Amino acid sequence: MTGFPAAPPVLSTSATHIFEDDVAPAVSIPDSQRSPDQIHIRYEIDRTVAEIKRGRWKRIALQFPDSMLPDAPTVFESLTRHLHQAKSTDSKSKQRVNDHLPHADEKPVNTRHESYPEKLSILADTSYGACCVDEIAAEHVDADVVVHYGRACLSPTARLPVIHVFTIQPLATNLVMKSFESTYPDRDQSIILMSDITYASHLPQISEMLREQGYSSIFTTEIVHDPSSPLPNRTVPESVRLDASNLKAWRLFHISDPPDSLLLTLASRVSSIHVFPTTIAPTTHALAAPAVSSTIALRRRYALLTSVSTASIFGILINTLSVKHYLHMVEHVKSCISAAGKKSYTFVVGKINAAKVANFSEIGAWVVIGCWESSLIDSKDFWKPILTPFELELALKSDDERVWTGEWKSDFQTVLQEAKGVPSGGASVKLDTHAKGPSTDSFDGDLDPEPESVPPQFDLRTGRYVANSRPMQEQSQASDPKGQHRGQERSDLALVQRPKREVATIGNQVSPGAEFLRSNRIWKGLGSNFDIEYDLSEGSDSTAIEEGRSGLARGYLTAHSATRT
Repeated sequence: MTGFPAAPPVLSTSATHIFEDDVAPAVSIPDSQRSPDQIHIRYEIDRTVAEIKRGRWKRIALQFPDSMLPDAPTVFESLTRHLHQAKSTDSKSKQRVNDHLPHADEKPVNTRHESYPEKLSILADTSYGACCVDEIAAEHVDADVVVHYGRACLSPTARLPVIHVFTIQPLATNLVMKSFESTYPDRDQSIILMSDITYASHLPQISEMLREQGYSSIFTTEIVHDPSSPLPNRTVPESVRLDASNLKAWRLFHISDPPDSLLLTLASRVSSIHVFPTTIAPTTHALAAPAVSSTIALRRRYALLTSVSTASIFGILINTLSVKHYLHMVEHVKSCISAAGKKSYTFVVGKINAAKVANFSEIGAWVVIGCWESSLIDSKDFWKPILTPFELELALKSDDERVWTGEWKSDFQTVLQEAKGVPSGGASVKLDTHAKGPSTDSFDGDLDPEPESVPPQFDLRTGRYVANSRPMQEQSQASDPKGQHRGQERSDLALVQRPKREVATIGNQVSPGAEFLRSNRIWKGLGSNFDIEYDLSEGSDSTAIEEGRSGLARGYLTAHSATRT
């Protein structure tokens, strides 16, 4: 038999180690190791100072992504010093002009409005994605202009001017040349040379070296502020500008891994895509650039949008407040959902995560309104699917109308243009973007206005038919079964009563979200278990209100006894 332990077990940390922590410390952001000259070149200090002086801006907001925050203090000091030097030089030159006026009646140069020093502010934490300009944070410091550093989506802003500094990243051009020659041995092929924004400064040199090697059909892209372009934010060949379908004859060589939204957009527009990765060490880099296929990703997106065709409630996530025309896109999405007989709720969020959207269990699917890069979100970590506006329009179509061509569009400005009947340059096949559910005009007044008269939809996920996938359409049919008041606005049509069940209403408006909470939530608030009595027996008193405890937390006093509990 085992005896008792000789000493008590150690249940706590000894007093000698009370201030020691066994947990590994968090990795801190190291200080910038770059020299001032490297900072000056990489962050284009001279060009930034010149544009600030040209615009005569006094309050400047500097927006950095998280990866560049260690360089932010050095950039701040360098810009402050060069702005002060430029100001001193301008003051001396203007004073020299005033001292040598040829005529006495000429007015001297007025420098009083330029005497105030420039005020710089660092925006460390962005409200939304790092690729977007954070106009909300810039307005908090009353900025006149935003200097955006790093890669950007180049979506047009709504309020403030922007100076984009893409930063100059180092690139092994000799490895790029070897990879290009191994990938395209035929020097007569039509090839588009493209790169990530941060490597765009190396393209002219690489293009010139390729032409010296005998490549005659090379088109080098340049950066433009046009996400709706056939090559988003890039120039296109002259033949593609005349006819976007000619882009299919070109091959694309891309330096650095493109974002998923760009890859899906280009997959159906060019002949092939080869990517030169910049995250691999130069010593282990393969010669030929691997070909990239988006077939599997497109299949997943199509399966995602077909799985939400039976969702009755959609949530609209506004993930930007600075992209131009985002409010027009919100109204367009609302109208598409309403036309399909479904209900929508609007949410304004910052950075989207699974915990935020999981709080709303009544939402069947989400739609993100953001920039063309951040709108594509992988839904594997989320409880409900998340779609883009382009995918929503396909999901709202019936099985007979939905045609999947393999084309994918990321920019919602293109969706808006096609909704207005303006053909986009990047679409070879024009799709009808007006989401149409079963029209209420097609139902005759003699039909039964019961919910069973609406054709059910087949749910691919569960393998069952869903009869209440269009609650708002059923509301209009139940309120006006014979179509006598169709097209008229009547407040008494907002309340719907169905046989055997009454739809929950808020402010005389049918609310599928409230109906979901009423039918699926067990706990509905304090006192909810007493609502049956005064609903069934008219005039009966409700549950009596009892006095609870009072006093301090260390000793409450009850109403029946003066003793502390």
